Amino acid sequence: MNAPERSSAFLLDDDEEKIEYQPDTKVSNAGTFTFNKEDHTVANLLRMQLLRDPAVKFAGYMHPHPLIHKIHLKIQTTTSQVAPAETLSAAIEDLSNETDHLLTQVTDAIDKWKKENETGMMGM
Repeated sequence: MNAPERSSAFLLDDDEEKIEYQPDTKVSNAGTFTFNKEDHTVANLLRMQLLRDPAVKFAGYMHPHPLIHKIHLKIQTTTSQVAPAETLSAAIEDLSNETDHLLTQVTDAIDKWKKENETGMMGM
């Protein structure tokens, strides 16, 4: 069959970097990050988190082709005092904190549900 190996969608090649950066030569305080072996899921999360940052003037991404597992994320900051890489790093850290908080909430809710249903089952 002509279908590519499924692992080619998420395993990096030997000579491939996960993230590459190319500064924009035409727009000041801007650059494009290329995320290899990623898709809309990560790109949209990062874009939305970046847009919450007041230091970010523009954040957008492009997925060049459905069969190419690569995302181009462009970031422009409001000032030269803050580099696009700094805002991306902050966005990743914020998303990590949010997912940790979400995991804690889900775990607590599951524990509460188990405790409530355990006592209810004992009365039967």
